[in-house]
Amino acid sequence: MLIVQTIAELKACLNGEREQGHSVGLVPTMGALHAGHASLVERSVKENDVTVVSIFLNPTQFNDKKDLERYPRTLEADCELLEKCGAQVVFAPSVDEVYPEPDTRVFSYPPTDAVMEGAFRPGHFNGVCQIVSKLFDYVEPDRAYFGEKDYQQICVIRRMVEDLKMDINIVACPVIREESGLARSSRNTLLSDEERQLAAHIYRVLSESRKKQMSVAETHDFVVSEIDAIEGLKVQYFSIVDGLTLADVSTWDDAESVVGCITVYCGAVPIRLIDHIRYK
Repeated sequence: MLIVQTIAELKACLNGEREQGHSVGLVPTMGALHAGHASLVERSVKENDVTVVSIFLNPTQFNDKKDLERYPRTLEADCELLEKCGAQVVFAPSVDEVYPEPDTRVFSYPPTDAVMEGAFRPGHFNGVCQIVSKLFDYVEPDRAYFGEKDYQQICVIRRMVEDLKMDINIVACPVIREESGLARSSRNTLLSDEERQLAAHIYRVLSESRKKQMSVAETHDFVVSEIDAIEGLKVQYFSIVDGLTLADVSTWDDAESVVGCITVYCGAVPIRLIDHIRYK
């Protein structure tokens, strides 16, 4: 497995692969890798001749500096995991390498990037589009792999790829969950054992809501009230939306695909956790 830190090294490596007609898969990550990331890498390895994994903690998508500071950094362990998964190239650049000067580009794809995370984390998706578009330019992948845990992010990236007319297949991969149902996330490492048990209630409540015969409004209120009733958990938002546009729905028949997206604060020093569930 080759580990490169500069764009020039990365391009030189991949140019040789393309000259041989090899397909390239990209798995963009911010590090602190877990089984969810491993599943993306393993799928890319199966579907492409070469798999590139980027490890870059992107500062432009954090509107909370404390959140950026707390984000886990585990490069050595990450590389060990990636080698086991069969990745051929790891791209781990510095901030100066990626942003030699400020990126002033503005991306706007309402309503997809304006609701939920877009509303509560101003500038977040602009930062996501900045870094992902850069990675796509560097790597020029045939396919790029993203976990469905970040459901809204995938919707935004698809809009960006369409807008920029990039010939890249965005592959959405299923959420990988712990035995308790908790969606695997790099942020889970910041939770105590007790807080992990609390966080498992998020998906339990979401799953219960899917089994009940309730209206959209009743489902929303049920999920929020059930989770908020658990000491140590607090819902920031729960939105039931069109699975493609992310526009709010008022009835189950308003869209062919309906998804419930949630963000919950967990613990005494609150860790922000996201999840989602498909209703149809």
